[in-house]
Order: sequence, then C-alpha cells, then structure tokens
Amino acid sequence: MFATATKNFVEEVDAGGLLIPVSSLNDTIDLLTVVVKRKRFWFWQKPKYFPTDFNLNDILTGDTALKPGVTESDFITYSGTYGDNMQGSLEMSANLVKANSNLSLEGKESSKLQSSFGSLKKEEVDVKKLLQDSKTRVLDMSHCLIQQAKEKHRRVFGIVKERILTTQPCSVIEEVQQAAQCAGGLSLFGPQSLKVSLKENGSLSKDSNINIEIPIHTTIAYALIELEIKQDGRYGLCLMSGTNGGFEADGPGDSFSDNRHLRQELEEQSELFQVLSTLPATTRSSLLDQIKTVMNDPGAISALQIVLDKVCQDENPALGDITATESQKQNIQAILDLLEQAGEESIQVLPALYLVTSAMNELTNDCLAFLGMCCSLSLLQALELLVQCVLGKGELPLNSAGLAALTEDNYEKTEHLFASSNVSLKRDGDTVKTEIHRPGHLPLVLCIVIRGLASLAYCD
Repeated sequence: MFATATKNFVEEVDAGGLLIPVSSLNDTIDLLTVVVKRKRFWFWQKPKYFPTDFNLNDILTGDTALKPGVTESDFITYSGTYGDNMQGSLEMSANLVKANSNLSLEGKESSKLQSSFGSLKKEEVDVKKLLQDSKTRVLDMSHCLIQQAKEKHRRVFGIVKERILTTQPCSVIEEVQQAAQCAGGLSLFGPQSLKVSLKENGSLSKDSNINIEIPIHTTIAYALIELEIKQDGRYGLCLMSGTNGGFEADGPGDSFSDNRHLRQELEEQSELFQVLSTLPATTRSSLLDQIKTVMNDPGAISALQIVLDKVCQDENPALGDITATESQKQNIQAILDLLEQAGEESIQVLPALYLVTSAMNELTNDCLAFLGMCCSLSLLQALELLVQCVLGKGELPLNSAGLAALTEDNYEKTEHLFASSNVSLKRDGDTVKTEIHRPGHLPLVLCIVIRGLASLAYCD
C-alpha cells in the first residue's frame, strides 16, 4: 500500500524526473544517507535502490564531519485516489443424452487506494558547498559497506541530496471488494417417469479496508547524487543528469543508440526465444493466456517482475509478501505452476520468460493497451514480421506472406502500438516502412515483447 501510494505520487509530480519513491515505512532516509543502487540484469530495467543505515560521514576517513547547508521550502499539498474495477462472467450449457446441464460463473473485484499526504515539505543539500568540501576528502575503502558493495556487480553508491517529507500526520487507505457467484443445474431423465434434478447456487464475497497512519516527518520520496569512486578512495559527485557513478573497476556502462545495436541485442537473445517456441503446444498456449491476462494490468506486471527477480536469484518468493490483489496473485501463481510443470526445461524457460516480462514492464501503459488489442495468433505473426522490418532495411511489401492480418482496423492499432515506442509505421503505396524516430530503449523492449509473444504463439 505505502509503496504503491508513493509510486503514484512520484508519477504524478515528477514523472521521468529524479525523485525516487520510498518503498517501505521502515526505511529511515535523511539528507546524506547512503543509498546503494543496484543495476538490473538487462540495461533497460529500472534500477533498485536500497537505503542503508549509514550516511556519507560514516564512510569517510578523518574525524571532521561534512556539514553542507540545508534549505527547506514548502512543496505541495497532495491527495490522490486510484481505483480499478474488473468483472467477468462465464455461462455454459449442454444437452446430453437423457441429461441437461448448465453452469454460470460471475466474478467482480474493485479496489480503491486513497493517499492523503497533506502539506509536504522539501529539504535540499547545498550541492555547491558539498562539492567544495568533498575535494579533499577520501572514502574509507576498508569500511564494511564499501567492501560488501565492491564484491557485488552493478552496485553504485548514491547520497540523498533532496527529500520530500510530510509535515503532519496523514494516511493511506485501501478498500478492496471481491465477489464471486456460481450457479448450476443438472437434470437426468431416466426410463418411465423417473426424473432427477439437482440445483446448486453459491456465492462468496470478501471486503477489506486497511488504513495506515503515517507519522509526521516521514520521507516519501528522495533524489540522489551518485558517487564515482576511485580505487584510492577519492570520489566525485555526478552532478549532470545521465552521468552515472560506480567503482572505478566496474568499467564503462552499457549503451543503446540505434537499430544496429537493436539488431545485435535481439540476436544475442535469440536462443531464449527459441526456448519458448519449442515448449509443448499446450504449455505455450497456457503461458500466452496467462501473460495476456497479466499484460492488461500494469500492477500485475510489476508484481510478477518482483517474483521472477527473486526466483532468478534462487530465492523462494512468498506471494503473501507481495503487494498485489488476490486475482493478481492467482495469475502469478498460475505462471509459476506452468514453470514447475516444465520440469528440467524450467532452467531455460525461466530466463526467457524473465526477459520478456522485464521488457513488458518497461512499456508505457498506452503501449500495453494497444499490445493487448494485437494478441491474436495471426496478428502476432504479422507483428514479428514488422520487427524484422525494423531490424532490416526498414521496408516490407504489404502483400508479404504473414501480413494478411493487417486489415485496415488492425493496421491502425499496429501503427499506434509502434508509435507508442518511438517507431513510426507508414504505408507508401504497396510498401510499409518503419523507422526509429527517437533513440532509446523503448524500440528494443517492444521488439523483445513481440518476439516473445510470437514465440509462444508459434505454430508447429
């Protein structure tokens, strides 16, 4: 609840900016707190942040503490309400020899999250003074926190330069309503006048209302300055946006700029797509259905990512500890069950599925919505041809085998789908042309998701 509320807050007030939502009320985050940033497995994934119990002064040599100036200012007054409503029904009837049967199922779920943070305050470090005072200071490279971070790959140190905190007691309220109803009947007609009739009706409802009271002076979001750390302990502050920190031994980071790199990245993952396409047809179909269900709910995608991330690290995730609705947990459990059914093959299927869902988690909500409209088997095959067009010469005859599914209506949805990931799709006579009109990771992640879904839709 709290993590969802702070994430919603950051998306509303600083989308694409520097603010990082606080994920746990148990985290104590002050100015100059050291936060460990963990880069993820694939470079397009958002990093994870782990606040520590130390501040910058704790890991410096010498006895003189840095005391940069701090400025305080009013930020905004914030309250927000977010809700979801889902409803589904199934009816089935059958006429058999000497028997009639019918069955109906109906399910409803609604949730509402209300965040009332009230008047918020912003605290900022005087970065100019911090930079000046840091010129002669050196990190204690023997400190246990630094030693443990160096032993792990893709770890970066950052210090809190700004934080948003509450100025009054406030609350986060979550209301969830779930209801299910089942009705069925069976009639048997035997010889002569014998008749047997059975009827059954059942219903289940569950309501929950959770209220978290948040105390005054609670940090709900913060911004970092990353540290570029030399082997001798000297460090620099990464002041410009896009400048990444890290330990000197880590070397340069990853980069992505054009479709040549796009083609190279996809070629490197081709074996993972092959793993998905060679699964038994029933397993592929079930996985595709479950992923399509998850894809319609961005919150479920994020929850699935958390679970798969733990599984990939040989951890045993408990779904009860994941912030998700019951229906989301059921979908995730169904995917885990399918992985378990794969037996020894799950060792290969897991990274393939993790790749596809990781890319899906990076897509915009608009892109996910259009992708959900394009998940028929025939249209996925057409989308995969368009991905090959993006990777190749950038144009393809519209009469190519496999593009028959691009009817006028489907073409319009497909055009919006690619445009939402910075790829233009244009018809020029009997030819369709593709072009990446803005470098970045979105074209790559869209191509990965399409290739993954198409691999599951592969026809033997």
